[in-house]
Amino acid sequence: MVIMNQEIRRLYARIETLEKENNILANNHSLKYNIFSRSNDGILIFDSQERIVDVNPSFAESIKTDKQHLIGRRLSDIVPKNRHFKLEKQRELLKKKESVRGILPIYNGRTIIEFDFTTSILNEDGLYMCILRDVTSKRLLERKVKKNEELYADLFIEALDGIIFWRGNGEIIDANEAACRIFECTHDELLNKKIKDFVYEKSERYKSIVKEMFVKGSIRDELVFLMPNGQFKSLEFTVKLNSVEGYHMTIFRNVSERHAMEKSLRESEQKFRMIFEGALEGILLWNNQFEIVDINQSGQRMLQMTKKELIGVSLHSILNDCNITDDELKEQIKNIHSAGQSDGNLSITLKSGRKKFFEFSNKLNIFSNISMTTFKDITEKLEMEEQLRKSDTLHVIGELAAGIAHEIRNPMTALKGFIQLLEDSVKEDHTMYFNVITTELSRIDSIINEFLILAKPQAVKFVEKDISQIMKETVDLLSAQAVLHNVQFRTYYEKNLPNVFCESNQMKKVFINIIKNAIEVMPKGGYITVSIQKGFDHKVHISIRDEGTGIPAHKIKKLGEPFYTTKERGTGLGLMVTYKIIEEHKGTIEVESKLGEGTVFHIHLPYSLKAGMK
Repeated sequence: MVIMNQEIRRLYARIETLEKENNILANNHSLKYNIFSRSNDGILIFDSQERIVDVNPSFAESIKTDKQHLIGRRLSDIVPKNRHFKLEKQRELLKKKESVRGILPIYNGRTIIEFDFTTSILNEDGLYMCILRDVTSKRLLERKVKKNEELYADLFIEALDGIIFWRGNGEIIDANEAACRIFECTHDELLNKKIKDFVYEKSERYKSIVKEMFVKGSIRDELVFLMPNGQFKSLEFTVKLNSVEGYHMTIFRNVSERHAMEKSLRESEQKFRMIFEGALEGILLWNNQFEIVDINQSGQRMLQMTKKELIGVSLHSILNDCNITDDELKEQIKNIHSAGQSDGNLSITLKSGRKKFFEFSNKLNIFSNISMTTFKDITEKLEMEEQLRKSDTLHVIGELAAGIAHEIRNPMTALKGFIQLLEDSVKEDHTMYFNVITTELSRIDSIINEFLILAKPQAVKFVEKDISQIMKETVDLLSAQAVLHNVQFRTYYEKNLPNVFCESNQMKKVFINIIKNAIEVMPKGGYITVSIQKGFDHKVHISIRDEGTGIPAHKIKKLGEPFYTTKERGTGLGLMVTYKIIEEHKGTIEVESKLGEGTVFHIHLPYSLKAGMK
């Protein structure tokens, strides 16, 4: 009985022990479950085939994927293909040691999340436990820090501008290589100095800059700095107080070369402007749209237009206003674009009505899409050449005329005498014949007198005369002849005209020659318009206009040449003498004519050449 009771007690004790062990196991299982399910870190359990057996809620939530969707999948299904080498590395290390650590990216089908992981052997059944902590934000921060470091290296270390960090007392604490080059110092030498040590002059301006800098917290300006090697440099600088960790930053840029270039450019511009404005030739600058950009003083004077009138105006419109045809313009533009330049001569009728001849040269794109035209007035040159040509002809004709006049005058005198004797001795009435002979002999005598005017200079005395009065007397003299040809005069004489220094008889001869020609070219009658008014350059402008058939352009140039005439019985001596008389009076004659409309003779006589006429 005693033995029985002892056995019963041992049995109860064993039962009690088993119950305690079961309670402990239950408690451990509950503890492990709580750790697995409530851990903030993700926990993933997989087998030897890397097939996922279980995941805790934290891991499922961190990759935004349902737990049931993960269980049964392989690790390679949730790790990006380009990171599978990490899984292979993990397998190799787990064969050698009980745990592995590293960074593992997980792909949830939408984004990649990076985890810091620790994998260890869970039990002998071939299960492994991987604890994962989301380090995506941390990795992003690390990359940002690295990027900032690279940016710092780019901005500070490798910057082309000099960058210096300094304390409040001006002491330099750091500088990049560019700053060392600018200040001609090594890095160590620069760290032992203050920025103000390099300032050349501590002037009032410098003090004002410093004061403004501390008031505003930043400033941008420019000063002259003296380098240790004695070199002066103009430095542009930007200061920012308390820019990095309480230190101040100044960025320097060497602008010495820029100032030198600007100075050189200003000097070049001044030289160009002096040459441009001082040139005797006209210089015209124009852009690709043929708009005038600039013109020098000589050009303004030649074209009789101001810079204000020309700048911004199309070159085409200016030339069209000067009676240059579109065909001539197109030909010039074609030459410019094909060869890059062109040259030639052209005649321009100015606003004053004066016709000028110019020699020009065009050059395309001489600088910055600006083209240039240079031109010079060759009117006087052409007139001088024409005068020389006429002078040579007149000289020969003069010598010939003197000889002819001398040889003809003697027989002419005899003919006149014998005609008179015959007229008195012949009893029959031959008055008509004698009148014809006498008239023709008088005409021959008149031609000889005109020859003699060309043959030698006449002793002419110039006096002050009212040119309007001389014209009135000439018109009155020719009025009767005009009436016979059904021609009427229209006259306009400006009041208070200055007197002209001239020889009145010669001027009458000029007016008679021109007006008689005007009457003769209007067989059906019409009007001759005579006007006298004050012109340009201290000259009186006399115009005589007819309503005849007009003169072709190629014939106008030959008017006044020896023996050239547009009339059937003319000798050409009348206009030749006319031109010579006007030339002796220091005047000019210009002829303007349109076929079918008539001709205008413009005579310009100076009224301020008294000293030269005596």
